[in-house]
Amino acid sequence: MSIDKTSTPPEDVPVENPEAARGSDVAVDPRLLVREQGLAGYVTEFKRKMKAGDLGSIPVVIGLAIIWIIFQSLNSNFLTAGNLSDISVAMVGTGMIAVGIVFVLLLGEIDLSVGSLSGVAGATFAVLNITHGMNEILALVLSILTGTVAGALQGFFFAKIGVPAFAVTLAGLLFWNGLMLKILGDNGTINLNDNGLVAKLTSYYFSDVAAAYGLAIGVTVLFFLSSYFGNRRREAAGVPSRPLSETILRTVLLAIVSFAAALVFNQYKGLPLAVVIFVAVLFITDFVLRRTSYGRKVFALGGSVEASRRAGINVDMVRISVFAISGTFAAIGGLFIASKIASANQGAGGGDLLMNAIAAAVIGGTSLFGGRGRTWNALLGVLVIVSIQYGLALQGIASPVQYMITGGVLLATVVIDAVTRKTQKSAGRA
Repeated sequence: MSIDKTSTPPEDVPVENPEAARGSDVAVDPRLLVREQGLAGYVTEFKRKMKAGDLGSIPVVIGLAIIWIIFQSLNSNFLTAGNLSDISVAMVGTGMIAVGIVFVLLLGEIDLSVGSLSGVAGATFAVLNITHGMNEILALVLSILTGTVAGALQGFFFAKIGVPAFAVTLAGLLFWNGLMLKILGDNGTINLNDNGLVAKLTSYYFSDVAAAYGLAIGVTVLFFLSSYFGNRRREAAGVPSRPLSETILRTVLLAIVSFAAALVFNQYKGLPLAVVIFVAVLFITDFVLRRTSYGRKVFALGGSVEASRRAGINVDMVRISVFAISGTFAAIGGLFIASKIASANQGAGGGDLLMNAIAAAVIGGTSLFGGRGRTWNALLGVLVIVSIQYGLALQGIASPVQYMITGGVLLATVVIDAVTRKTQKSAGRA
């Protein structure tokens, strides 16, 4: 199948304004440009993206590097293997919640109940397993399902009844928090079994060095195969695809990061189980969003609800399912948080958890306006937030200052998101 690389009209078609036509830009698919011009094509494509406001993850990666450099200069213990390993485990609970938030933000909506739902999940597990002696796996499944059902219920009110998501989830924030307090009862705190399944979510490490390096190899190979066969499918369909050289370059960069992380983990206690689970969740959810028809429907709704409805998408069901997914990951995140503190207590799900989860998704690159984002954004965003928290803690800086700095970072990210959207609109890309 031949591909028309430009928007130049056929020679036999008269042009009404030849002067304007000569001054206009010719539309060229960027992947074809890279393939034909090599390194120069990459430079041109990068300039085009910057001009059009398509920044991607560049700001957050640069910001993370600056944060690490600053804190390392202030305290040489910041980039030690032990501190980095602790950061990677501590970020998983909030990161899981942020993954669910990404799905909701892709619709251009918000879920304010995820913090309270995470507390309900931890309390439900503790009561079923510790107080009533239920089998740990069954209690784990039921506690996660509480988040799924609660999220679906909120999605029903939003999609079917027409109540704004902000109002529904704000009510949920209060209701589920009250339910958590009711479940815990007068004692307010239930300690988990230190040797139990949930407790090991954040305390278990694969001490064999082969585990960390094996995960690094697996991640790298999986990324390459996904990219390679994805490009092959595009070529077979006659659609422009990325050149093999770019796929190899991306794979090499990922391999460097993955093996560096494996080296850090092996210098401490080994590969944390929490990190393995989090990486697996990110791969699965990214596949769902980018490689399945369901994921395309989510993005379509974020772009235009009316256009999606006319295209035959069941808008109500997609909306309900997205809030169910958000509730599910809120519950999973709540279990990781309970595992980290080895208990379920009345303070679970409160404090800055909700804001940190939303901030992680937004800081990572997910747009508040819907239609743009990936679940990997949750990893980048939560890494920024937890790095700030640990860095300030090493300096002995109090929590109020941590809140102010995190709020400033979030505001800067939202400003960048808004400016980027305006730039893309002016460039005809939004």
